[in-house]
Amino acid sequence: MKHISLAGVTVATVLSFDENLAIDWKSYDRLLEYCTTPRGINAVFVNGHAGEGATLTPAERIEVLKRTRAFIGEEKPLLTGLIAYSTADAVQQAREAEENGADVVVVFPMPQFSAGASADPRYVVDLVDRILDAVELPVSIFQQSVASGSGFTTPVLLELCRRERVIAVKEGSGDVGLYEHNLRCIKAESPDVAILASNYHWLFAQMTTGADGILSGMASMIPHLLCELWEAAVAEDLRAMRTINDRIYPLARMIYGAPPLIDMHTRMKVALEHLGVIASARPRPPLLPVTADVARRIAECTEQANLRRYL
Repeated sequence: MKHISLAGVTVATVLSFDENLAIDWKSYDRLLEYCTTPRGINAVFVNGHAGEGATLTPAERIEVLKRTRAFIGEEKPLLTGLIAYSTADAVQQAREAEENGADVVVVFPMPQFSAGASADPRYVVDLVDRILDAVELPVSIFQQSVASGSGFTTPVLLELCRRERVIAVKEGSGDVGLYEHNLRCIKAESPDVAILASNYHWLFAQMTTGADGILSGMASMIPHLLCELWEAAVAEDLRAMRTINDRIYPLARMIYGAPPLIDMHTRMKVALEHLGVIASARPRPPLLPVTADVARRIAECTEQANLRRYL
């Protein structure tokens, strides 16, 4: 297995759709130019929640992989999400990923896991072991909010991190105390496993606590700011981190703060449409467009953050 570094910022790309809900590839090309090229973007993550991966056909997932690989080349690691509803589906997606240019597969918890399996290592360990048996790619674990019922307990995460090819945890537990506990426990047992900060409400707090990198869908919208935050964290420059966070905070509150949270990635696309990066913010159902009032407030917040300076 080749060494893959996920230090720095990993951008989880959103995906634009046209009026027929087909993928708008021209907009996707513009998005890749905007969010994967800033200095500090060290990896790209596709087919995840930000990219509405659960709505994509197998052919679409493969095409997203191929086009992204062609754009970013071989220097940046390319991660792809496995959003599956059965173990057989997850294994098949992993095989397709391996055949079509992915460097890492990111294992999402299945909806069934929310019925108690997230605290029982048998279930997710069986899933991950079957994926590891089927492909040679390394694996990252997609840790979700524990409050949702899908986030794994610390003992389950530790068991997963004992697998040789589990190289990272996207840490979105949604609790700052649990984040630090998971970070300390995993680093004590498996120091080479990368902890990727991904609690969108409080990335600043995660950066001060410690992380090996950032993985965020918000990097589709504010890649430059997140790269600046990461650089300041590496330099241990708390003053700079606070200054950058002051710019990020209103945007994060606009995207993630108001219910319903299901709209978060659509709100990012509204900002990107306002900036002219993508042609349309329309999502695929079951996601729905945001209201006109929300779109207006996102546009105002985008202008106040002076994001046009990065275009």
